[in-house]
Order: sequence, then C-alpha cells, then structure tokens
Amino acid sequence: MATAATASIPACFSWPDDLGFRIRLCRPYRARTKGKVERFNRYLRESFYNPLHSRVKAAGLLVDCSTANRLVGDWLAEVANVRVHATLGERPIDRWRREQGLLTPLPQALRREWAPLLGEWPRPVPYESLQHPLSVYESIREACA
Repeated sequence: MATAATASIPACFSWPDDLGFRIRLCRPYRARTKGKVERFNRYLRESFYNPLHSRVKAAGLLVDCSTANRLVGDWLAEVANVRVHATLGERPIDRWRREQGLLTPLPQALRREWAPLLGEWPRPVPYESLQHPLSVYESIREACA
C-alpha cells in the first residue's frame, strides 16, 4: 500500500528542476568539491562542540542533544555569525541581512505538492538517552569483578 511519502517519490527527484538547480554527487571528504560544507563542519566542531564538551566534561557530565541544540543558537549569534569570514571578508550576519530581502518564498503550488513529504513543521526530534540505568553499570562491574 502506497503512503503519501512513497507515492510522492517522483516529487523528490523533480524539485531541483522546479527550483532551477542541479544536484551533484560528490565524494566524501573531498575538499575540492565539498570544501565549504566540510570546512564548516570542522569549524562547528572546533569552535562550538569541542569547547562545550570540555566545559561539560569538567563538570563530570556528557554533552546531550538538547543541551547542544539549546546552546548552538547563542554560539551562532555571539561567535559564528559576527566574526569576519576569511573568504567573504565580511561578517555572515551582515551578508544575511543584505540578502534576506532578496529571498522569495516557495511557490504555493510547490508547497502543496511537497506537503506530504514535509509533514508538519517543525518536526519533533525523538529523545534518545545516551545514558543507561545504573543497573546496567552495576551488572558490568559485577561481570568484571
């Protein structure tokens, strides 16, 4: 039985044409074709995650998804978007403000066509605990003894 998502698979492949761009496959970790994306991932890790991990670890805790999501907005506003970008030679927040007025919403027809694929927005992120009950650690300790 086809669901709304599986019945709309052709729509997944037509949306680049609808919006006037082309999807290209790139090899992973290849700086020549994916440099901007790969570089930002490294910047995010080195400038946000690693310092956060160090602060949290010093308190004897682990970084969890909700903590990182709650703090990343502040990091973007206070660090990432207000620095002078090395390649652009300007602050990302200034560029965003200048370009924001040039953005146009998706055409209504596309939004209706994509609605089954996108579902309700924002989608809740499932909570998955990375910590185990204390009984698990007790069992491990007993097995190692």
